Amino acid sequence: MISNDFYTAETQGPYETASIGTLELEEGGVIQDCWLAYATAGELNEDKSNAILIPTWYSGTHGTWFQHYIGEGHALDPSKYFIICVNQIGNGMSVSPLNTEDESISMSRFPNVRIGDDVVAQERLLREKFGIEKLFAVVGGSMGAQQTFEWIVRFPDKVQRAAPIAGTAKNTPHDFIYTQTLNETIEADPGFNGGEYSSNTDVADGLRRQSHLWAAMGFSTEFWKQEAWRGQGFESKESVLADFLDPLFMSMDPNTLLNNAWKWQRGDVSRHTDGDLAAALGRVTATTFVMPISEDMFFPVRDCAAEQELIPGSELRVIDDIAGHLGLFNISPNYMEQVDANLSELFAREV
Repeated sequence: MISNDFYTAETQGPYETASIGTLELEEGGVIQDCWLAYATAGELNEDKSNAILIPTWYSGTHGTWFQHYIGEGHALDPSKYFIICVNQIGNGMSVSPLNTEDESISMSRFPNVRIGDDVVAQERLLREKFGIEKLFAVVGGSMGAQQTFEWIVRFPDKVQRAAPIAGTAKNTPHDFIYTQTLNETIEADPGFNGGEYSSNTDVADGLRRQSHLWAAMGFSTEFWKQEAWRGQGFESKESVLADFLDPLFMSMDPNTLLNNAWKWQRGDVSRHTDGDLAAALGRVTATTFVMPISEDMFFPVRDCAAEQELIPGSELRVIDDIAGHLGLFNISPNYMEQVDANLSELFAREV
């Protein structure tokens, strides 16, 4: 096990853990003790009809959701809903390469995990820990959107409403290549040592290079051209890296990022229908708002719109945000009001 302060309650906020037992993985591996880290807000009502699930994104934890999205005045209001944010497997909070006590899957030996494995684990947690059989809604951004799509295809009878934000149901070849370059920044660092480093600081150069790729692809060309970073209090484009992205990514665990990236690259709900995406998305019965970000270069609006057209009764709700994919961090002043407005409308829909 490796100690890393980034993956603690002091940094990410309070959370709990629960084991769901043995999880057999789609790729053939197994996690003998699959435990999940989660945080909740609000109270589960008597008939358990007010539960909203939030899965996490690449590199992310429950912390960002509680910092920006959840609270009074937001659509995700704990006075109305029981909100449970579950950290995805391998993200540094739930069972992961750096924190497992099972030496057979620690560090470089951690197995490949699919988006579907996360959703199966989450369903088991909700059912066994809380007795939740049906979700009022699933809301997720980026990789959390991939998990949201997986939920409404794999368990169509268990989800009433869904809001995949800035993510796709089937990853594109272009996005696969984007993500591969993120992996290469880490794997090319000699300190990575095939995944058997002693600290994330051993891989500082690789993590810094990944940060710089996020600067180029996570933010949009217009974000940089219009110097939108000035609205965040940065003095120069260089300070966006030095004071925000570099410290963030250099705090993370390299194996965790690689594990998340592997499943990100292979997110694809059409696995359930022999590669037929239309058939997979045709299974969806949840009232669904597909919510891409206008300047997102990872998950462009055109990709999200093409999938939305395949989901019965769904609506496309584009979030107009110059920040691009990293707008998920509530960078722009008009981002959260758009998210809240769309989610509030979705939650008000009768199903």
